[in-house]
Amino acid sequence: SSPAETLLQNEGRVSGARINGAEIHARKGVVLAAGGFPHGRERIAKMFDHAPTGTEHHSAAPPENTGDGLTLAEHVGGAVATDLVEPGAWAPVSIVPIKDRTARFPHLVERAKPGFIAVGPDGCRFVNEANSYHDFMRACFRAYPANSHAWIIADSRAVNRFGIGAVKPLPFPKASFLKSGYLKRGRTLAELARETGLPADALERTVAHFNNATDKGKDTDFGRGATPYNRIQGEAGNSLAPLSRAPFYAVKVLPGSLGTFAGLNTNPRAQVLNAEGVPIPGLFAVGNDAASIMGGNYPSGGITLGPAMTFGYIAGRVLAGLPVSGLEQEKERSDAVL
Repeated sequence: SSPAETLLQNEGRVSGARINGAEIHARKGVVLAAGGFPHGRERIAKMFDHAPTGTEHHSAAPPENTGDGLTLAEHVGGAVATDLVEPGAWAPVSIVPIKDRTARFPHLVERAKPGFIAVGPDGCRFVNEANSYHDFMRACFRAYPANSHAWIIADSRAVNRFGIGAVKPLPFPKASFLKSGYLKRGRTLAELARETGLPADALERTVAHFNNATDKGKDTDFGRGATPYNRIQGEAGNSLAPLSRAPFYAVKVLPGSLGTFAGLNTNPRAQVLNAEGVPIPGLFAVGNDAASIMGGNYPSGGITLGPAMTFGYIAGRVLAGLPVSGLEQEKERSDAVL
């Protein structure tokens, strides 16, 4: 409950911050680690193509992560990366009504389980559902750029075993989710289509085609189950099963994220760089306040956590005046060249 209002500078060096009107001075420097901008609407509107007003994005990250660290750095010359493959760590998210508020649920697991598929607003599959959540949303953006949402569809056998979104598997009840409208149900696929607003003919064709593929043990449309990642995300090495047992269920998913990649440009010492690539003395950034070291790619889960730990450690040693293995050798090579 003590927001930083601005950074302090002394002879060009960041020397502290003004917090709740009080000046707090730092002898060594300041480290920004405020979680990026997954809820910063103004910056989202500028950087996320699918969210032109900033309100079309629904992140599962903490709501306090609004980009304060990036803004503080920009006021003293820090530069935010704009050349990444993707500015965010995408994930499909459903909006869960909870009494007088809502929660955002990231769909990270159930999409790959046997008995589930995902369809777009046209009632058709558009992706290998067992790929990563980041790749799932990238496919959704490509397929439906003007209306980026989808429905997770499953039969009763799959939902009872694995749950769907915020709905837990048996023996937990579904009644409250059905009442709130979060969970849609149909005794037939046509009835489910009416509940969701999907075209019934397209949904029925999609499920029939998918069921036929599972009977043959191969998804010829998107290759689901072909990779070790797909299979481990399924059950007992299997990601394919028909949707055949009524009733059928659906949950709507919207564009969301687990965090942002477009952070401040930094060097290997975690120092924040200005627009010319020069370190700003006394200012460091780690975690999602620093730009993705993977260039906005998402090769695996934890790709923000690992760098956050690593560069937090590096920043601490640099600030303490301690050597950092690898960086010291690089400095010696640079000095030799100069």
